[in-house]
Amino acid sequence: MYKAGVLFDHRATMKDSRLVYSSDPLANQKCPKCKELVSECTCPKEVDVKNYKFVAVLRMEKSGRGGKTVTVIDQLPKNEIFLRELTTKLKKKCGSGGTYFLDKKEGVIEIQGDKRELIRELLTREKIKSKG
Repeated sequence: MYKAGVLFDHRATMKDSRLVYSSDPLANQKCPKCKELVSECTCPKEVDVKNYKFVAVLRMEKSGRGGKTVTVIDQLPKNEIFLRELTTKLKKKCGSGGTYFLDKKEGVIEIQGDKRELIRELLTREKIKSKG
């Protein structure tokens, strides 16, 4: 194709365009997280926890929390389902509140209070190595 005297390659613009409709059911599958088409999904890939070797690092934090003590479990796999389930187990075992979030490279769990001994017990029962 020619456009204003310059050779125009339609394939170059096809790479930059979005799929609007397709009768192919495989092309119409959507990502469960971001609800985008699977071919255009930008979600980070989940880490398979069973094959992932890691050591959970336990530490206490007080600064920036109004004097409240928080036990932080760091360097966990970046897998939201794994973090959600482990956070729920830890909160029930410790009888306190807590949360999890995904950091740049790993997952982090925060449990309210100084619960290092209880957390260490539960992690060993779950066959998760820990230090700190």
